[in-house]
Amino acid sequence: MDNKLAFRKGLRVGFPIALGYFAVAFSLGFMAKKCGLTPLQGFIGSLFTRASAGEYGVYTLVQQHADYISVIAMCLITNLRYLLMSTALSQKFAPETPQFLRILTGFCVTDEIFGVSIAYSGPLNPWYTFGAFAISSPFWASGTMFGIIAGSVLPARAVSALSVALYGMFIAIIIPPGKKDKAVLIAVAAGFLLSFLANRMDLIRNLGLSSGTITILLTILISAAAALAAPRTPEKNQEAAS
Repeated sequence: MDNKLAFRKGLRVGFPIALGYFAVAFSLGFMAKKCGLTPLQGFIGSLFTRASAGEYGVYTLVQQHADYISVIAMCLITNLRYLLMSTALSQKFAPETPQFLRILTGFCVTDEIFGVSIAYSGPLNPWYTFGAFAISSPFWASGTMFGIIAGSVLPARAVSALSVALYGMFIAIIIPPGKKDKAVLIAVAAGFLLSFLANRMDLIRNLGLSSGTITILLTILISAAAALAAPRTPEKNQEAAS
């Protein structure tokens, strides 16, 4: 696919993501305001972080006047799942894809952008991911900025309710591949079930693991089991590309 066409297609699929991002980031703006961040600081911070759990953790530490090392460690731990996503995306590129485009694609990775990129038909054109990133990232940063500006004008519950749209959108991303491939559907269902159980079992909670760490461990286990039970063959890859 032509790079310009792939970029425009990425813009189209990224627009619903951008709307969901704005709603979630707007609610994060309330937390950022409590930390004393200015609208400009919130905009720049969100532009380079783009992670709801990561930013919430950072804002909590900033409010507690934590040191820089603690803030950096928080970002690394809560966002470690993006390492897995970037690794998965590296297998989607055509062999001739330049290295610098691969690196830039890794910078663009978020949960939702990974979802639309991994579902891309055939080898991933990086410009498709760039298009989704180009429209969604400014919305995320702007959401935080306007959330700080709005302050306590709007009820926090009303703004938080808007974030439900983001989860609905993410479900819409993973359901179509599940319909085409039973192994994907089973893996997705197992992910939902095991995540629910992990958050309810005292044995798991007593380990003191964060939700992000639990997600990473479950992702590795489920994906490994799926790869062993239903390995991808050249024939299946050709069907997915068609």
